Amino acid sequence: MKKYFGSVITAFLIGFAANAQGLLNKSETVFTHQDSLRGSITKERAWWDLKYYHLDIKVNPTDRTISGTNTVRYTVLNEYNRMQIDLQEPMNITKVTQNGKDLKFERDGNAFFITLSENQKAGETKEIIVSFGGVPKEAVRPPWDGGITWQKDKNGKDFIASSCQGLGASVWWPCKDHMYDEVENMLISVNVPGNLTDVSNGRLQSVKKQKDGTKTFNWYVANPINNYGVNINIGDYVNFSEKFKGEKGDLDCNYYVLRDNLAKAKEQFKDAPKMLKAFESWFGPYPFYEDSYKLVEVPYLGMEHQSSVTYGNNYQNGHNGHDISGTGWGLKFDYIIIHESGHEWFANNITYKDIADMWIHESFTTYSEVLFIEYYYGKDAANEYARGIRKMIANKEPIIGHYDVNREGSGDMYPKGANMIHTIRQVINDDAKFKAILRGMNKTFYHQTVTTKQIEDYISKESGIDFSAVFNQYLRTPQVPVFEYYFKNQKLAYHWINCQENFDLPLKVILNGVETWLKPTSDWQAKDLNSEKTVLTVDKNFYVIESNITN
Repeated sequence: MKKYFGSVITAFLIGFAANAQGLLNKSETVFTHQDSLRGSITKERAWWDLKYYHLDIKVNPTDRTISGTNTVRYTVLNEYNRMQIDLQEPMNITKVTQNGKDLKFERDGNAFFITLSENQKAGETKEIIVSFGGVPKEAVRPPWDGGITWQKDKNGKDFIASSCQGLGASVWWPCKDHMYDEVENMLISVNVPGNLTDVSNGRLQSVKKQKDGTKTFNWYVANPINNYGVNINIGDYVNFSEKFKGEKGDLDCNYYVLRDNLAKAKEQFKDAPKMLKAFESWFGPYPFYEDSYKLVEVPYLGMEHQSSVTYGNNYQNGHNGHDISGTGWGLKFDYIIIHESGHEWFANNITYKDIADMWIHESFTTYSEVLFIEYYYGKDAANEYARGIRKMIANKEPIIGHYDVNREGSGDMYPKGANMIHTIRQVINDDAKFKAILRGMNKTFYHQTVTTKQIEDYISKESGIDFSAVFNQYLRTPQVPVFEYYFKNQKLAYHWINCQENFDLPLKVILNGVETWLKPTSDWQAKDLNSEKTVLTVDKNFYVIESNITN
């Protein structure tokens, strides 16, 4: 995989794709009881609906510990008295209470099973308080191999951040760690040394100075949020802000950066309002006006934490100064600001139920880069960028992963998934309709968790074109369709190969100088020609392979 990508330009995709590929190459035999506990909707999860968290923690940089409580409020859907809460080793739950009474619990690897002594009647809303602590897993190569990053800034002050997509939020705090059930709102209280600032999700409600010289920062999240989107970012931060005049009114934009980087940030972060303007046009209103928009500097590359997007791109355009497309257009914007913020619509607003469907996050967000370029530099530039990122596609494993075991699919979900969307857009052949579909998705699935089928069905229905065979081909196989054709006796013969039997992607070609739509299938078809000329070129915005077998 690394040989295929080949350079630092694609480090971001290397990291994700290598991790995903490594998991998939181990085949189904790798999946364990722990994988099922982590990745499936167990009986101990299904009976209760998550409503509210109050995560109240102390972060101690000296011994690299995190400790505290999480208050979990839930509504009973079905009567049952055994609850699963997740917290990964070496972290540990020390106590669980309900209405002041200690509850019994037992550990099974990274899952804790709590026995509730009170009757859990359907329709009732209840709370438990989970006490926990320990030394959380330290991030090895964040954000791909995540956990907690403990670093120092160049002035010797602590610089700490969380990143845990895939790995799971339960690597550092106890929660219902499955994507299908998002908490509706949340209070995050973080106690840190007095010379530091914590930035988390939502809006800052208060800062309380403690008698021991520490400070507690209280952040309130008013909107549903997925577990991996919850974050802590701790450092010697300074803040500047602005208001974006958006579709829903004034959007508060706050930027938190290390003290020495303020001047650079004020210049580089001009991409943030540009991003908001473009993406509100393409996708609809920013989904979290109530919680504001934030960019927060961190000691790793960056991540899409909801309303608290993290940034570590060294204040330069491209991906760490490089253009992942190789076209030049990737140096027109800061990759991390644009890509990670695009996730506010696709990941944080529309969220996968199962990580096997992670393409919903990454394919659309990678395509958001294309749309950002189109908004500011035109369609030809955007098309060139979309085609440029194809060089990163490996086509070794399907984009969709394994369900119910917390396993994502191939890293091709980034460039190949984006080019699948680009290809579908060509078939729709109506940019106004395509934009309406993107905006409609964000409205229809607003603050929801979804499945691949829901997204597939929505696009087919709203476009009026059945794309089911196209989705099957690009998402569930690593094969790139080949348009095979030949000319003979003033006829053009053509069909699809290297594809599923029912693959039926319509195709635009330039045939003897004339734009022509064909409807190939896996069966040979013939088209009469009114000319001796035999020149055909496939529209290069379709992600297919062209093969002329005339000779």
